[in-house]
Amino acid sequence: MKMLIDSRWVEAADGQYFEVYNPATGAIVDRVPRATLEDARLALDAAQRGKENMKKLPAHERSAILDRAARAMEAQAEELSRLLAQENGKPVQQTREELAASVRIFKGFAEEAKRIFSRTVPLDTGPGAERHFAVTIRQPLGVVFAVVPFNYPVELYAHKGAAALAAGNAVIAKPPSDCPLTLLKIAEIMEAAGLPPAAHQMITGRGELIGEYLVKAPGIQMVTVTGSTSVGIKISKLAAETLKKVHLELGGNDATIICEDADLEKAADAIILGRLARGNGQICCAVKRVFVDAGVLEHLAEILTRKTKKLKMGDPLGEATDVGPLITEQAARQVEEVINDAVRSGAKIWTGGKRDKAFVEPTVLTDVSPEAKLFREETFGPVVPLVPFEKVDDALKMANDSPYGLQAAVFTHDISRALDIAHKLEVGGVIVNWSSAVRVESLPFGGVKLSGHGREGLHDTLNEMTEQKTILIHNALS
Repeated sequence: MKMLIDSRWVEAADGQYFEVYNPATGAIVDRVPRATLEDARLALDAAQRGKENMKKLPAHERSAILDRAARAMEAQAEELSRLLAQENGKPVQQTREELAASVRIFKGFAEEAKRIFSRTVPLDTGPGAERHFAVTIRQPLGVVFAVVPFNYPVELYAHKGAAALAAGNAVIAKPPSDCPLTLLKIAEIMEAAGLPPAAHQMITGRGELIGEYLVKAPGIQMVTVTGSTSVGIKISKLAAETLKKVHLELGGNDATIICEDADLEKAADAIILGRLARGNGQICCAVKRVFVDAGVLEHLAEILTRKTKKLKMGDPLGEATDVGPLITEQAARQVEEVINDAVRSGAKIWTGGKRDKAFVEPTVLTDVSPEAKLFREETFGPVVPLVPFEKVDDALKMANDSPYGLQAAVFTHDISRALDIAHKLEVGGVIVNWSSAVRVESLPFGGVKLSGHGREGLHDTLNEMTEQKTILIHNALS
């Protein structure tokens, strides 16, 4: 496949490319250009023209384009879902869910494009200003550079690319190198939907080369990133040279607190969904640390083990598959080492723990040392540690003793206790009686601490991707 620069499908300037592999089989799915700095410069220059074209486009036309793109994605959903399963490794039932969510997000931003509201501000609050009249308006930033991760590439691109276009910006998107193909197909759909020339571009290649160049470039007004905390910190430093706006949705070490009155069957289902099955455990807001009342920990471990053993690991294109491979074999090796490190520190494996190439068995552990990597650091894979607590305050202390703060969950039938815990957790979002791996497009999503800043969502992203301008008319009123 080719990349999209200046409304043309092109190879890299030097003709180089890299191959995209199916992580389940190791087979080559396709190849894409390995963009050079010259390609990045061409994309940046084109985006300057693209932002002027987008400025001229009225809201109803932006809305119509996004709606047409959404309908085309919907019509091609099965083809796109199967391609995403091949290049990403997620089971095809889950990639279908991702495509469906992405269509909803595109349709949502098609509507929100018509709801970027101005406001009037009364000025009779201070003496001498009674006759003045003021309004605020929102205008596009210019060019948004969207860096998209591998784990939910289509859905997270929708949150960035569709939002930026709805707000009237031009977009340069960098898809993940390990699985760029489905996004390139969606770029084809968006071009066919009628975007102005150079309004939308998708460039493939090494992040440390083209990504760093575009993050530093003065012609970019905003960088929006979903990725690791280390990448977010590096991007923030580079973007600071031109004081451009940066939106960061980064890593997490999300805690779940299970009280003694919790529905343990439901809690086990939520842990499996939010950590061991969905996304093959590769989700930023996945269930990563489970704090369980000591009186029910053994029972929960038994339930969770029984349910986990029923999960089917295998071909992502298999309709019965629950768990596929990690994005690469190297990623699987890293998860395997985290499991082995926990075991060396005294952890007990209830089920799983083994690796086969890029596949890691869904793994449940207890007796995990607080100093183990599995407890202290973000692990991207289907592994969950159960940690006991005697008092809820102890669980809160352990949960908050982390540099991350993306999402969390609490299980209890006591609504007052649930709200109290939710207020005390140092995170961007709390889910009561379900998995922390929940994201609803109409709600703000984002973290605190090293999990990033800013919020994404249908009612929030457009504020991030526009500038507010105040217009004051002196002595306008009689």
